[in-house]
Amino acid sequence: MSAGLVQTYRAFAHNNAWANHRLLTACAGLSQADFEAQRTGFFPSLQRTLNHVYVIDLFYIDALEGGWLGPRAWKNEVPYPSLSELKPAQAALDKRLLAVCDALTPELLCGSIRINRDTRVQTERRDRLLMHLFQHQIHHRGQAHAMLSETAVAPPQLDEFFAEGEAPLRAAEFADLGWTEETVWKSRM
Repeated sequence: MSAGLVQTYRAFAHNNAWANHRLLTACAGLSQADFEAQRTGFFPSLQRTLNHVYVIDLFYIDALEGGWLGPRAWKNEVPYPSLSELKPAQAALDKRLLAVCDALTPELLCGSIRINRDTRVQTERRDRLLMHLFQHQIHHRGQAHAMLSETAVAPPQLDEFFAEGEAPLRAAEFADLGWTEETVWKSRM
């Protein structure tokens, strides 16, 4: 497995954190009632959808770090009822995922991890688990994005990570996250 592929996973982790930052920043314009309001989606509110992203991130990131939290991660389906609580908690998880991806080597990326499923232990390749995690996040952020479009708050653009036209806005948001373009794209190999 090449060092370039490792860098791709690092870019995915940065894109994930940036998309979460954009979406949660937009959601900050909602009242608590709008955040909790029933909407069309698998999880019937922005609050429940975004908390679901958090608890599944917690489950998988803990496993990627070698932890054994397992399904206790979702014992409380809404650990952060308000956006003011959820946003920093999600940012902290995103930093943990960045640290996991920053520590990747080609050997680690194709190595296996053990996942506590309570009734069994699942062994999975790290690259496959990361792809599943990124897909899960994209899937549910898309649902939240659609729900947000039903409110007075405009949903943010979430699919322009690589677009040149977004460079000034991206630079400001990256500064909020403590990054630069070089942080995201510099190879650490």
